[in-house]
Amino acid sequence: MFARLARIVVRHPWWTIVAWLAAAILIIAFSPKLTTESDQGDFLPSSYESVQAMEIAKEAFPQQEDTSSLIVVKRSDGAPLTAADTAKVGQAAQALNAKKPPTVQSFLAGPQTVSPNKAVQVVMVPMKGQSMEDSEKQGEAVKEIRKQLPGLLAGSGLEAKVGGDVAGFVDNEESFTQSFEIVGIATFVLIIGLILLIFRAPIAALLPIIVIMVTMQVAMGLIGVASKVFGFSGDDSLATIILIVLFGIGADYYLFLMFRFRERLRAGDDKKTAMIAAVERVGEVIASAAAAIAVTFLVLLLASFGVFSAWGPSLAIAVVVMGITSLTLFPALVSLLGTAVFWPSKAWKKQPKNSVSSALGRMVGKRPALAALVSGGVLVVLAAGVFGFKADYDFAAGFPQDTESAQATKDMQKGFPPGLTTPVQVFVKRTDGQPLTPQQLTEFSAAAKTAPGVGQVQQPVPGSDKSVARVDLLLKENPMSNEAISLVKDDLAPAVHKAAPDGTRAYVGGQTAIFADINAINNRDLSVILPVAAVLIALILALLLRSVVAPLYLVVAVLLGFAATLGSAVYVFQGAMGEPGVTFQLPIILYLFVLAIGTDYNILITARLREEAKEGNEPRRAAALAVEHGGPTVAAAGLILAGTFSVMMLAPVSMLQQMGFSVAIGIALSAFVMSMFLVPGLTALLGHRAWWPGHGDRPVRDAATGPVEGPKERSEVRS
Repeated sequence: MFARLARIVVRHPWWTIVAWLAAAILIIAFSPKLTTESDQGDFLPSSYESVQAMEIAKEAFPQQEDTSSLIVVKRSDGAPLTAADTAKVGQAAQALNAKKPPTVQSFLAGPQTVSPNKAVQVVMVPMKGQSMEDSEKQGEAVKEIRKQLPGLLAGSGLEAKVGGDVAGFVDNEESFTQSFEIVGIATFVLIIGLILLIFRAPIAALLPIIVIMVTMQVAMGLIGVASKVFGFSGDDSLATIILIVLFGIGADYYLFLMFRFRERLRAGDDKKTAMIAAVERVGEVIASAAAAIAVTFLVLLLASFGVFSAWGPSLAIAVVVMGITSLTLFPALVSLLGTAVFWPSKAWKKQPKNSVSSALGRMVGKRPALAALVSGGVLVVLAAGVFGFKADYDFAAGFPQDTESAQATKDMQKGFPPGLTTPVQVFVKRTDGQPLTPQQLTEFSAAAKTAPGVGQVQQPVPGSDKSVARVDLLLKENPMSNEAISLVKDDLAPAVHKAAPDGTRAYVGGQTAIFADINAINNRDLSVILPVAAVLIALILALLLRSVVAPLYLVVAVLLGFAATLGSAVYVFQGAMGEPGVTFQLPIILYLFVLAIGTDYNILITARLREEAKEGNEPRRAAALAVEHGGPTVAAAGLILAGTFSVMMLAPVSMLQQMGFSVAIGIALSAFVMSMFLVPGLTALLGHRAWWPGHGDRPVRDAATGPVEGPKERSEVRS
């Protein structure tokens, strides 16, 4: 099948290119855009309590803020606030209210907003709006407030800082922008630089960048169509994730082709024959790898968390498009360019001698048990770190702490519980629809004060529907910490439910409760996704290899690599760096970029193991040759992908640093530990049993002439 496809593409390259471009133009021009959501809570199923609390809030509190900022005021000399100071703050709030920006509901100040120890006073600034345009207006409002405050407090001995969610976004927007600029520039420089280093050819380095960028636009168009047909939407990070995935697998498949193309040119083939042979040899590998990754992504449809179930089809479409591009457009372009793709270098003509991969191949072939034992042992030791994993939901702590919003939070905590900025919102609702009585709310507030972790209970706020009231609970600790989330889920929520007066029900909401539900749903989703993905990957490998045994240990290796990667992150960030946890998104990110994409390398090296065996080599010799000749491709692809992610560690944002380090380590483990040592070592030890029952390692023979191509003849033309 792949030989036939290769002949069509290579013999008619212009028709292939024109057809591909025509389809791309139509898709990009006429496809709808994918709609996105930014609120994580919007992706939770309605059965979760935090979602039910949000629905109650929308109905009973239509004027409730969508987000908020706060102004934290203290004396410049550090002395306690006086009555005159409080009056001055009240006047400043009135002046701000007189000229409040459109997105600001009000500036709320008064004696009740002074901390009990008189250290600080806060002015609450509730805001409306959830769209991107609203967010920009809210950011402008914060900037305007900051301009006005010094004049309003001049000569009073008071100083004020603006903090809260919106102010944090304003302060950290530059960090995020700077981070993505650094990552984007470094990624392009790294990919181009490494491919230049491999091939010493600018055309070979620039070609994949251009093709992948165009493929990205085609994929996004098809994803937009699918989103309208099947009714799903993504989150704000989806486009970035798709871009990273496409650059990862696109660079891999490009290198798979180019190394084989160069190998056949060295053997004396002309440019078209060489590309046909390359597609024929690696076409099955690329198709199988793309299928395995796409299926792995589609397993995300089983997730209950809406973000993941939207990622699944989107990423699967992107991978399939990249697979098609790799088997059609790349071969057509390179077959036209021929050896010019390597200009000005002549190194492609030279057969490498005594390379590192040859030495590694000989070592694995001679001592497969040692290779498997040591590499497997390394992975097991790293995987043990998983047992110490803690999720971290505190995005703010991962940003620079010298910003005004970060300093405002620190000042606020001198007089108020940390939970002031993000209260746990409890909605008390009568089950019979009758109005709540003052006595019921008083009883509930008194009981809530004694609930685990509660530092302060705010005055109950009646809803427009008098059967509902909101009571805000301020936690004693950081409401976004792992401890607070566990507290709300395991202790506070049950206590609040128990404290609800007779005839009422209490619904626990707010950001901490939302993340508590996300924590629960993440654990559920991973417990379903991982085993199903493992089974499906095993089935695809079984079809590719015509074997039952090899897929079993390959899947175990992939899962072990996933655990080793997560364990490495725990050792580094929770252990060495003393972080309270690693970002809660990390397991699913590793699922996408390590478990899924890392499968590429195992498929490539295993296919090469089978190919060497079919050439008549005994198992240990086949393992040595597979590492020698497949190793450079895996090393180059792994180095580029791991390097691409490692540049994220340059970003001044902890979350990006953790993701960059973890994925880079995971890809490195997949490429340089599993594919180079563990898989070849195990395959050599198992010998012919690894290919049972299909015995795909049997030498290929011709009835009249015997072996089609023996190991001696083949060894002269390899690269």
